[in-house]
Amino acid sequence: MSEVLVTVSRGANLESVHRGSIAVVDLQGNLLYSVGDPGRSLYARSAFKPIQAVPLVESGAADHYGLNELELAVCCGSHNGEPMHTRTVHSILDKLGFTEEALTCGVQTPYMKSTYEELLRSGGHPSPIHNNCSGNHAGLLALAKYMGSNPHLYRNPDHPVQLRVREMLRELAGVQEDEISSAVDGCGIPTLMLPLNRLAAAYAQLGDPSTLAPERASAIKRVTGAMVAHPEMVSGTGEYDSDVTRVLGGKVIAKVGAEGVHCTALLNQGIGIALKIDDGNSRAAYPAALEVLRQLGVLASGEQQLLDAHLTPVVRNHLGETVGRIEPVFTLHKA
Repeated sequence: MSEVLVTVSRGANLESVHRGSIAVVDLQGNLLYSVGDPGRSLYARSAFKPIQAVPLVESGAADHYGLNELELAVCCGSHNGEPMHTRTVHSILDKLGFTEEALTCGVQTPYMKSTYEELLRSGGHPSPIHNNCSGNHAGLLALAKYMGSNPHLYRNPDHPVQLRVREMLRELAGVQEDEISSAVDGCGIPTLMLPLNRLAAAYAQLGDPSTLAPERASAIKRVTGAMVAHPEMVSGTGEYDSDVTRVLGGKVIAKVGAEGVHCTALLNQGIGIALKIDDGNSRAAYPAALEVLRQLGVLASGEQQLLDAHLTPVVRNHLGETVGRIEPVFTLHKA
């Protein structure tokens, strides 16, 4: 039931297509627009991270350990492993009294090529701090320590921290416990499966939490406010999530997930957007996510120009020559 969302051309000819589904949902959970199958199930992957950060603030843990906006933003991020990211994660760990060995996300080379090259030139080597999920794990560590639960087991599915974030997703998405299933994510923590339109509903709540209890609404505003204030912490230099949040100046927060998942919240509008690329290729997720914003009228002309490189990316060969383009081709269907 999915549809072709994005095409890839080489020269004048079509070379590849990426199929997928999109759901646009309002604050009441109503489906506003869709493409493909808005009810399909998917793992939220890293699109879950801003939701995982809400209990960190709501519980009082963020204030207890003195986490600032920069640190809260990196807890929501899938970062490039740039020095600004690793410094910020180290700052969180210092406040908790932990070293990076407490992170159980695994070793990963930095996404940023120049950072990786400099690391090797300096005689260093990749470590858990370079993992794109290290900020998220540092936030989970903080919550575990604050709750008095074993911080070394924070990624176990039955750990109080994981139960807390699972309940947060369930409540924001408006789903029953038996509608959520879990598996192990790339960084070792549980990743949760739910319908695409329910993930969009959770992002609608992030976009406008005014109908929620005051403590939760305040926590959500602090999380999204940190992402807006420091978009560079959410992904990194030249990355879509950081660029779209910065260019749109507080109108949205955006968060990618692995395997072609992407979510956007329209701030102060209570509209959530979730999409899934069937083949899991994120090169199609970003043009599709930006095209949704364009069709919804979110982009001013000057903003679209600044983001054109993400809307219709060029395909280059190893000589740096432009040999093709990636282009969204779908139309949102009004529900």
